[in-house]
Amino acid sequence: MIVPEKDIKIIRKEFENKNERIPDRIRLGNHFVDDFIFDGNESFDIPINALRVIFNIISIIGNEQFRPDDRPKQLTLFDEEFETENNTFASIKIKNSKISPSGSSKQVVAAYEFLTKFKMGWYKSLNSKGKEIKTFGGLISIPCYDHRGYTTFLISSYWLKKLLVIPEYNYILYNLVYNIRNNKHIIFAIWLSKLPENGTTLKLSTLNNKFGLNYKSANDFCFKFLKPVKISLEKYNDLSFNYSCRRDLISINPFNTKEVPIETSPKIANVKTEVTRRLNYFKQRYGLKNSEMVQFSYQYRTISQTRELIERSFKEFIKRNRLIRKKSTEFQGKLFLNVLQEFMIMEYRKTKVGELIPNGYPTII
Repeated sequence: MIVPEKDIKIIRKEFENKNERIPDRIRLGNHFVDDFIFDGNESFDIPINALRVIFNIISIIGNEQFRPDDRPKQLTLFDEEFETENNTFASIKIKNSKISPSGSSKQVVAAYEFLTKFKMGWYKSLNSKGKEIKTFGGLISIPCYDHRGYTTFLISSYWLKKLLVIPEYNYILYNLVYNIRNNKHIIFAIWLSKLPENGTTLKLSTLNNKFGLNYKSANDFCFKFLKPVKISLEKYNDLSFNYSCRRDLISINPFNTKEVPIETSPKIANVKTEVTRRLNYFKQRYGLKNSEMVQFSYQYRTISQTRELIERSFKEFIKRNRLIRKKSTEFQGKLFLNVLQEFMIMEYRKTKVGELIPNGYPTII
């Protein structure tokens, strides 16, 4: 009897996180991100538990990741180990609670089923000697429960190479897949990590296609999708973004967030008290509703640079009203925020960053 080639699997190596080490960050190779998570102008709707599997795979193999320019011999060793025969695999074991912290076996099974079927097919690559190596399957194959509380599966040499050999990569926080439950927010964070420092401007249709959305206007995309993502990332990630839109164009500009320090000194506590007092002043004097305070309060309380920009803009707002002999309190509620936002845009564009990225201003509405 002849065994079909796709059923013959050669297992070269076993990976397991024996000490249960949890990294702060993992390195996502750009080739893997481009081929597996994004395909051209679209991202795939990978469920959150399947994303946890991916993050844990990278966590377990992280010590063996390398840039070929830095370690050319390591690439040769990889070829010798994994790319001399077809259908060569590595075995990986992951604790089930890493995939479903709630202990749901259905969630674990669904995650592995998705990754087994997703992009299943024949894959080809050339080793260093120019020989074509073929493997069959999805990212993972043959998940099984040979150890209570764990799942063991195979990962093909094709996908393993994209995860291990990373000429270009970006860091992303490991805990993001546990702190944020919306899979599209995670996928957006991965895409954001690949943007240049000066950001990007894309059409609404392009962004709708990229993230599998169907918003009718750029304004809807910003406030119904980008705004919740931004709030999530500024709470849990080390990279967030500012956004703005004009007609059907949407500008997205990433920036590094800073971890909010624990209040261990009177000085820090005093700053928080002053911020709260100031926000109450704005709310009462300009008739702001609780719903209108959400974004304004978050920006003012969380990001010190934005707080300084708001205060400079507010001074200009007061100065302008005095010149035209108009009471600032005539601007109430959303009207006040709209006018203040206009002053913020003007003040922001006076800065060096504003000259380079004119649409990168923070939004308070």
